[in-house]
Amino acid sequence: MITLLKRAFHFTIAWLSAIVYRFPSRKLYVVGVTGTKGKSTVLELINAILVAAGKKTALMSSVRIKVAGESEKNMTSMTMPGHGFVQRFLRRAARAGCDYALIEVTSQGVLQYRHRFVDFDAAMVTNLHPEHIEAHGSFERYRAAKAQFFYDVAHRSTKPEKLFFINERLDGKEYFERAANGSGKVLFFHREDFIYNELSARYRLDSRDAKKMISSWLQNDFNLENVAAAVAFARALSIPTEVIFKTLETFEGVEGRMEYVARQPFTVVIDYAHTPDSLEAVYRALSGDGAHKLICVLGAAGGGRDAWKRSAMGAIAARYCKMIYLTNEDPYDEPPLEIIEQIERGIWEERGRTPAAETDYELVLDRREAIKRALHAAKKGDVVIMTGKGSEPWLHLARGKKIPWNERGVVEELLRDKR
Repeated sequence: MITLLKRAFHFTIAWLSAIVYRFPSRKLYVVGVTGTKGKSTVLELINAILVAAGKKTALMSSVRIKVAGESEKNMTSMTMPGHGFVQRFLRRAARAGCDYALIEVTSQGVLQYRHRFVDFDAAMVTNLHPEHIEAHGSFERYRAAKAQFFYDVAHRSTKPEKLFFINERLDGKEYFERAANGSGKVLFFHREDFIYNELSARYRLDSRDAKKMISSWLQNDFNLENVAAAVAFARALSIPTEVIFKTLETFEGVEGRMEYVARQPFTVVIDYAHTPDSLEAVYRALSGDGAHKLICVLGAAGGGRDAWKRSAMGAIAARYCKMIYLTNEDPYDEPPLEIIEQIERGIWEERGRTPAAETDYELVLDRREAIKRALHAAKKGDVVIMTGKGSEPWLHLARGKKIPWNERGVVEELLRDKR
């Protein structure tokens, strides 16, 4: 009964918000991107391509809220804010004369109807990995919430021509294709097709050399998948090839996503990786496929949820890091030491599987102090990587307390002190 009442409440708020703000999505071309990871990067790539093509855009993601020429950090601690925020954002975009509105769509946002009464023109799914399992009850329900977004765009959006973009490598892609249900055009994108067909043909080089022609920030395998998604969208809108590739050549990256803070005398990188898959992808990219080990600052995002991933992340860190500083990362009301001990268990389990592993670690609850120790431990040629926070502006503690946090700012200050 409580769940039904909550759903009724969220549905009513979404409906009333659309009425109050006069259904602004009808005046815009609205794109929604969902998936476990890559959403913010895909949206930023699409935004950059559209702007380069002379279009006026608005964007709402976990990183920032942008309307035309104005951009501000997303300070809500929510990727897809509710209680009228989405409709108010769309109203601002329409009033500013934007052509496109780009929205990051989350599974919890779908459960709370934050996407409802938004007339989407296009929906995209980047990938799916286990996340928010406690909130949804199972991975199958998590996937169903993502697919529900496709279903609602297909059956409830009033836009006449709808596009659906699905990652060809997605395990369970048939759920999304079925949700679209022939109500629009379904387009598949594939990282390898992009590398071997688009890039190689464009620059008349083999795939390895062709990858070097795009922005260095995009050359990692996981970002190439995001690029393939953005290019598929741009192609569907008939944006000129020259515009697309010029954007890819000059794209400067996304705040808090594989963000290089320093490159000499050692490398320092900040990334948002908060799932085992994304953590391993980042570590693999930075380690040069095992050519050298890393110095890692690691927590496990989100106290009270996804406890299953903590030992898995510890095991991954044990494989790639020569030193790990286990620290706080949004514990909320869960005892921080209990979270860290579960990550620590994964390190020990990996050591048991690989007795020769040389990984060492230290427990440092204060995140600032953990970063300080990591930077002081670094020698010339090392790579220091902080994961989990990215561009997030708060550290969330017990009883609703939160403190301002700027990971890049902290790193830059500590680097100045070190010099």
